[in-house]
Formats: sequence, structure tokens, C-alpha cells
Amino acid sequence: MEIERKFIPKKLPDNLEQYPYHEIEQGYLCTNPVVRIRKMDHSYFLTYKSSGMMAHEEYEMTLSEEGYAHLRKKTDGIIITKRRYLLPLDASHKIELDIFSGGLAGICLAEVEFASIEEAENFTPPEWFGTDVTYDKRYHNSEMSKGSLPPRI
Repeated sequence: MEIERKFIPKKLPDNLEQYPYHEIEQGYLCTNPVVRIRKMDHSYFLTYKSSGMMAHEEYEMTLSEEGYAHLRKKTDGIIITKRRYLLPLDASHKIELDIFSGGLAGICLAEVEFASIEEAENFTPPEWFGTDVTYDKRYHNSEMSKGSLPPRI
């Protein structure tokens, strides 16, 4: 089960280059249910996500580079590219800060994953997180892969 909250940052933290990051490319074979392929640095994955906004089942398996290349040709919509920074939050959480490029350039999203729905619902975000878009499907990557830009808040 993946349980996460998603926010549009009001501003980006200073000195982002000091944090580790991943270069991510992903595409969608289906958006209902979500079936996604992802290249993260030099690793490749196929992911299934059930329906749900804050909480949903997620299954992930590794792909070969060849398998990823084959499936990439079969994706619908646009290929999403982004840099994901990994920022510490507290002893048990980290922030995944996605800065999109390509057709989604200018969009930034901060996500935090939780162990339970109760923990997620009781989360107090840092001030810089800005607007909570957890329940706004326009900010889900699967929706953005359809090529429509969500509004900037």
C-alpha cells in the first residue's frame, strides 16, 4: 500500500544541489488502472497502481533495459521527465521533490509517504510546501501524462 500526500511548493529549498537525486523518465501504458514504466537513473521498472487518491495498492517489478525500450514505444500520451530530489524531513520521513522538465517544465511537486492513513491525515507540512493537491487528480503523473498542464497555484 502506498500512502502519500502531495503539495505544490511555494518556493524551493535553497541549495538543492546538496541533496541526492534521481533522473526519472516514465510513461503510461494505461491510466485506469495505472500501468507505468519508469527509468530511474540506470534502473527500469513496471508498476501497477490501483485506484485511489491518497492511498492505493502499488506493485512494482524490475524490467530489463530492452524490455523498457520495447514498452516505451507503446506508451500513451507524453513521456514524463523529472529530477527527483530526496530531502530529509524527520527521523522516519523524507520529501521527494519532483522538478519536471520537457512538456511539464515549470511544475514542481513535493510528496511525503506515510506508514498509515492516520499518520498521513495528521501530517503538518512544512511552511514551504504550499497547496495540498493530494486529492486533485490533475496533479497525478498519470493525468499529466495525457498532455494537459495542471494550473499553477
